[in-house]
Amino acid sequence: MEQAQGVLNGSRPMSSVISRYSEQDVLPPLRAIADQAFSRAAGAPLVHGNRLRILKDAGENYPAWLEAIRAARKRIFFESYIIRDDEVGRQFAGLLAAKAREGVHVRLIYDWMGSRRGAGRSLWRNLTESGVEVRCFNPPRFDSPLGWLSRDHRKMISVDGRVGFVSGLCIDRRWVGRPQRGIGPWRDTGVEIEGPAVADIDQAFAETWAACGAPIAPEELQQNRESIAAAGEIALRVVASSPSVAGVYRLDQLVAAIARRSIWLTDAYFVGTTAYVQALRAAASDGVDVRLLVPRSTDVPFISALSRAGFRPLLEAGVRVFEWNGPMLHAKTAVVDGRWARVGSTNLNLASWIGNWELDVVVEDEPFAREMEQMYLDDLAHSTEIILSERRRLRLSEEPENPSHRARRAPGSAGRAASSVLTLGSTVSAAITRRRLLGPAEWTIMIYAGAILLGLAVIAVLWPQMIAIPLAVICVWLAVSFLIQAYKLHSQRKK
Repeated sequence: MEQAQGVLNGSRPMSSVISRYSEQDVLPPLRAIADQAFSRAAGAPLVHGNRLRILKDAGENYPAWLEAIRAARKRIFFESYIIRDDEVGRQFAGLLAAKAREGVHVRLIYDWMGSRRGAGRSLWRNLTESGVEVRCFNPPRFDSPLGWLSRDHRKMISVDGRVGFVSGLCIDRRWVGRPQRGIGPWRDTGVEIEGPAVADIDQAFAETWAACGAPIAPEELQQNRESIAAAGEIALRVVASSPSVAGVYRLDQLVAAIARRSIWLTDAYFVGTTAYVQALRAAASDGVDVRLLVPRSTDVPFISALSRAGFRPLLEAGVRVFEWNGPMLHAKTAVVDGRWARVGSTNLNLASWIGNWELDVVVEDEPFAREMEQMYLDDLAHSTEIILSERRRLRLSEEPENPSHRARRAPGSAGRAASSVLTLGSTVSAAITRRRLLGPAEWTIMIYAGAILLGLAVIAVLWPQMIAIPLAVICVWLAVSFLIQAYKLHSQRKK
């Protein structure tokens, strides 16, 4: 394992094996083993011959997206968790509609939960009437009461099979900000890709499209990796996660285990699992420079309490934690050992890791990783470090540069809410079973849990029907949905 780590990080392994065999004999097999480990963990092969460009914030992402769409000649795949009916959404919708009227085959997927409050039927109707094929991902269904918890959290665009974009940005003016009101843009990161990996992006879109209805005919994609000419020298993986696959989760665990020098993470809604937190703690205790950058102001206030509840064990192990001083930090990135990087839609929480449909690009290229490291250092210059006080309490190392900057609170997604519930359940379970010691930072979660349980107890005593009737409705709904699914399965068995 030490040999594989050394190879992955550019250092020469010093072992008895090296003394017996030449470097040419040893390194290729070790690289093959490492590549196999990453491929199996991520569920995605390493694709060579690509060109990548880092796109920072809406100021760089949106213009690049619009330019690529304008240049489309054959087809456009467009997938976003949130599409708002605001000035940003209407600009993209108008251009997509115009391209469809020109004869470009435009397919668009939006998530029902993410876009339910931001876009009305008129937006989708105008697109459809212009010739755009529009599909809504996973709207509520009677026969699947809890199915809506799984969301399409991906953000991607592919044009003509020649250029693709993967990012954390949605179509929403919050990413642009409102300078006239003193509200800055959200901080986010994406990438532009040219080369054979665009075929993998197209395939990821085709999988989501099939989950919403009839699949795309194979001949319509008209390409595979071999049919796309190399555009550069960068090797990458397109990791398309779906519920229960957990490709990025396995990959994050593997990378944390083999990192030798540094793990620098940026995340919008950090609620780490016990296993992942322990992996970061172990790396930091072993001398790895582990850093975590998260937002201070957030559109989901409850997430802040859950994130802070997990900071204390990280800080105690030597992990450095920073909070972004400006408006919302929405990026989901990682850069490890100056040679491995990840950019995409997956947050470091259970909802993203195992509940949602996510899309990330995992890059194995030193120049690209150095760019990511420099961008990370630039972000830290606008952040404030969280430290432990003498009394072992969390506190800021200094006041933020712009304390007046605050993100406007907006409704959070169901996926993030589900992650919050899971973390709340984990803390309450620990308090009841004593399977692990609770940290002082978790006191806010215990207050929430205690207040909720006390409120339910009072309602049950004073107004029992308020508990009994909703419970009966839920039981009937679940029972009917199970019977419907049983009937469908029985019909399939007959066929």
